[in-house]
Amino acid sequence: MSASRVVRRIAATALAAGSVVAVVAMPASADGGHGHGRQHQTYAKVVLGHVQYDSLGRDNRSDRSLNGEWVSVTNTGRSSVNLSGWTLSGQDGSRFRFGYLRLPAHATVRVHTGHGRNTSRDVYQDRRNHVWSNYAGKATLRDNRGRTVDTESWGHRR
Repeated sequence: MSASRVVRRIAATALAAGSVVAVVAMPASADGGHGHGRQHQTYAKVVLGHVQYDSLGRDNRSDRSLNGEWVSVTNTGRSSVNLSGWTLSGQDGSRFRFGYLRLPAHATVRVHTGHGRNTSRDVYQDRRNHVWSNYAGKATLRDNRGRTVDTESWGHRR
C-alpha cells in the first residue's frame, strides 16, 4: 500500500471521527449551556426577572399606582433580541404584546401596567386596572410564534 493511500485513509478516518463527535456534542449545547431544557438557544437568552406585583401605597388605579407594578424582562445573552410580537400575559387572561423593541445584550426592560412614554428601559401596557395579583399569580413570556420562553410565579393559591 502506498504512503499517500495510507495518509488519505487516516485523514478520512479522522474526519469521520470528528463528525461523530460534533453530532454527539450538539444536544449538550442546544439549550445554551443553561440546563433549562429549552430547545432554542436564541430564546434561552431572554428571561423574566422580578415581578413587582404589589405597587407601593394604595391600589387606587392612578397611573402612579398602576405603574408601581411591573415585570422585568432581561436579555442575558451576548446579542440583541427583537421582542416585536412577543407577549407577556397573566393567568387572568390579560396579555400585552410588545411593539418594536430591540433588547440589547445584558439589558432589562420593565413592563409597567399603566400609561407612560415608552423608552428602551420602560414600556407601558396602557391599562386602567391592575394586572398582577398581590396574593398569587403567574406571568408568562412568549415569543412571536406563541412558544413559552419563561414563566414566573409568586404567592400561594388556596
